[in-house]
Amino acid sequence: MNRVRTDNTFLETKIRLRLDNLPAGDCRVLDCYAGTGLIWRTIKKRSKKKINVLGIEIENRDGIYLQGDNRKFLSSMDLSAFNVIDLDAYGVPYDQLRIIFSKKPRPEAVIFVTFIQIMYGGLPHGMLRDIGYKTSMINKCPALFYKNGFEKFKQYLAFNGIGQIRHYSHQKKHYLCFKIKKSGS
Repeated sequence: MNRVRTDNTFLETKIRLRLDNLPAGDCRVLDCYAGTGLIWRTIKKRSKKKINVLGIEIENRDGIYLQGDNRKFLSSMDLSAFNVIDLDAYGVPYDQLRIIFSKKPRPEAVIFVTFIQIMYGGLPHGMLRDIGYKTSMINKCPALFYKNGFEKFKQYLAFNGIGQIRHYSHQKKHYLCFKIKKSGS
């Protein structure tokens, strides 16, 4: 997912999900698809919590943020500095989640994810392989494996130890959050 567009079609849903699931205490947010910063700027206005946001955006925008490919930043950053990681992608942020799961961020960190699959749009082959499909199977008939994408995404999360998610769905757009559990729990 190199070029990601943000349309914020269901902005209020995204904001409500975040406000209802912020961790206790101060929030240190890594916003991996910061865009113009609208979501977290709105949350700061509506919440009484102290919220510090470090944004990452590939496109050149006004403001202070890390500019570049969020996968490169995620790979090199100490994620334990954040108790919120936001992946409001237009698509499936599989590469980003793969990095986050491999780095084991701060225990009890809250991860917000936008998962969008249009019609029988493609799913990341790596994700499908992670949940048990063989490359030869996927290559033979990809459309077959692209069905029920959100269910497959939830299988991928379960494969990575995520047992409970909170989510809102609008047709094929899914907004969800989950916590990274402490080791051994």
